[in-house]
Amino acid sequence: MKRTLKKSLKWVIILGIIITAGYMLYSKFFKGSEVAELPPEPMQVISFPVTEETLTSSIQVKGRSQYQQETLVYAPFASKVTGWKVENGGQVKKGDVLFTLDQTLLRNEIATAEATNRKTKLESELNAFISQQNEEAAAPAASEAERLKALAAEETARLNDELNQVNAEIQAKELADKKTKLNASVYHAPANGIFLFDSSSEQPQTVTDNQYIGKIVDLNKLEFVAQVGEQDIFRIQKGMKVQVKMTAKKDLSIAGEVTKVAKFATTTTGQNTAGQIPQFEVVISLQPDEHLIGGLSLSGDIETSRKENAVVVSSIAVVHEGDLAYVMLDKGDGQYERTEIKVGIETSEKTEVLSGLKAGDTVVLQ
Repeated sequence: MKRTLKKSLKWVIILGIIITAGYMLYSKFFKGSEVAELPPEPMQVISFPVTEETLTSSIQVKGRSQYQQETLVYAPFASKVTGWKVENGGQVKKGDVLFTLDQTLLRNEIATAEATNRKTKLESELNAFISQQNEEAAAPAASEAERLKALAAEETARLNDELNQVNAEIQAKELADKKTKLNASVYHAPANGIFLFDSSSEQPQTVTDNQYIGKIVDLNKLEFVAQVGEQDIFRIQKGMKVQVKMTAKKDLSIAGEVTKVAKFATTTTGQNTAGQIPQFEVVISLQPDEHLIGGLSLSGDIETSRKENAVVVSSIAVVHEGDLAYVMLDKGDGQYERTEIKVGIETSEKTEVLSGLKAGDTVVLQ
């Protein structure tokens, strides 16, 4: 009796497992097929209108501002500075006194040089007089040896005269240079503009000969010097318009124009490469602005091309296949047609359509 009950229970459990497995298979395959037979939902598309507008292409560049016109100021001679008449960043006019130098040492040098020149001249005149007297008092040479000796003496005297003349000319030039420097001991501004010291921390109290002191700059004439890679340099030409932005004042826009495009590259070492990266210098003139000074970080958009009344479409909707380009044209009622187009100017946002579309069409991105 017990054995029969155990056997019946075993078959009940097996039957339950079979029923459960069968139900799961049914749910997976048969019910899934019924769901798959339901009609699909409409495909979502993104539409883009074809418009007519002004299309521009530009190149972004970065660099720094610098003064277009700089007049460098050097000390005319070594001396003490007896007085400064200008401050760092001060406005000066051409002819204004910038500084004065002590003349004492230079005047002493001039006096010594004048005395030396006078002495040399008197000695030359005295030698010439003595030579003339010796020639007049000399008896005719009796032998060939005496004649040769007399000729040698004359040639020596002539060479000494030439050497003295050369020395006299050198001394005269040195004296003239010293007098010119003396006239510059009161140094006048050679140009109009803003004076900037070489070191703004302090004004030098002594200067050496030809020491660089500072420069006079014209705040109304600044330029933007940018470095451009080889991929973009051939797209840039003189006369192109530029919209310039300051890193320190991003809301300010300054108009500029390309005035120079370098023909030869300078190389800079790349941070992530072992080779050299060729860079070309592009100079852009800037319109005057009260915030603009030399040494500022600038960025600019150089307008390389412009097309008025261009038929354009979003660049996202344009598909390129080799040399071909096409879009999906919305024909209405959910119908879309592949349409090949011919493109012109291309930017990251807009693409000019030369043929294949017209303003008012709509293209889609599926």
